[in-house]
Formats: sequence, structure tokens, C-alpha cells
Amino acid sequence: MSHILIIEDDTDINNSTAAYLRRQGCICTQAFSGTEGRLLWKQGIFDLLLVDLMLPGLSGNTLIVEVRKTSQVPIIVLSARTELSDKVELLSSGADDYLTKPYQLEELWARIQVQLRRARAGSPGERLQFRDWVLDLSGMTLTAAGQPVNLTAHEFKIVELLAGSPRRVFTRQQIYEAVWQEAYAVEDKTITVHISNIRSKLRPSGTDGYIQTVWGIGFKLTE
Repeated sequence: MSHILIIEDDTDINNSTAAYLRRQGCICTQAFSGTEGRLLWKQGIFDLLLVDLMLPGLSGNTLIVEVRKTSQVPIIVLSARTELSDKVELLSSGADDYLTKPYQLEELWARIQVQLRRARAGSPGERLQFRDWVLDLSGMTLTAAGQPVNLTAHEFKIVELLAGSPRRVFTRQQIYEAVWQEAYAVEDKTITVHISNIRSKLRPSGTDGYIQTVWGIGFKLTE
């Protein structure tokens, strides 16, 4: 189940888009200004962002640049601007796709599915590297200091999430909802147990210390 953040100040467009995507099985969080969108982005874990450009508080362009400093989450721009120069500028600044208003919801959904498939599967041989870790995203394998590490699917997804935004502190709830794609149970020990298992598997490579516990909050990577 994909979690999509919709940042659009037009209430009708925002609500109709959210309602349609929920019928497709998505979880939708709605923001009606750029400032609100930035706040929700920092608080949650999302699979894709839909961003309008002309937003109160913080422009869509600025928001995209800020997101790209820490994340490669797919971003689709929704805008009434039709000039080719606008599209080129946005794609260059970090947007993955551009849909001109008014748009058909069916076309938007098709474009969303393309971006989600790319993000989840990765291109063949796509890799993510953090210090002595090398993650093969398509093969879901981790090599730490040259040693293969045998991780379960959920363990790999946790490492991928942390390595994708190494400066970010993730709460247990954020990790659980991003990896398991379901609501987090209060006092659930699942994440703590999985982190402990990951550290144990990393210990022979000497990289178990990469995962830092931020007491009272969650986990992050040490640079």
C-alpha cells in the first residue's frame, strides 16, 4: 500500500485527487500549503509526492529542492504552467515527472504507478552506498566492508531506508510503516528486535556501529 503526500492548495483538486487515489488502494496525506507540506514531509515516510508549484507559504520549486537534499522519493509536479522552459527547469531541479492541469485522474494514476515501480524495483544493477556498505537495490543484497550480509527482506528494507537518508532520524513508527506498509502498534518491539538482528549480522564486518540509537526518538546512521 503506497503512501502519497499531496501538496495542493486548491481544495477541490486536492480532495478529488486524494479520493481517487484512495480508491486505488493508496494512503493519502493532504497538505494545502507549501509550509504544511514541508512539515508533513519531515514527520512522515512517503512513497511519492504530488506537488503543485504555486503554493502559499513555500513554493513548490523550493520544496522540491529541500526534499532532494535528503531524499530521492519520486516527485510528480502538478501545475497549470505549460511552457517547456518551466518543465525543463523543474525536471532539472529534481522532479521526476510533470503533469499539466487540468489532468485526468487516470493519467495521473498511470504516471504514479510508473514512478512507484521504478522506485521499488530500481534499475538493473542500481546501487546505494554508505561508507563501507553497498546495497544492490534490485537484488536486495548488502555487502559490508567487502563481506556479504544475509538479511531478510524486512531487514534489507530497514537498512535501505536508513542508508537512503543517512542524516535523518527515523522513529520506530516511521520505520515500521515504511517497511511493513501498515499502521504501527503502540509499544510494538518489532523494530528494536530487527535492528538488534541487523547489528548482529553486521558485527563480523565491523560496521554494526553504523546504526546509531537516538534515545527517546529512534535510529539514524553515523557519518
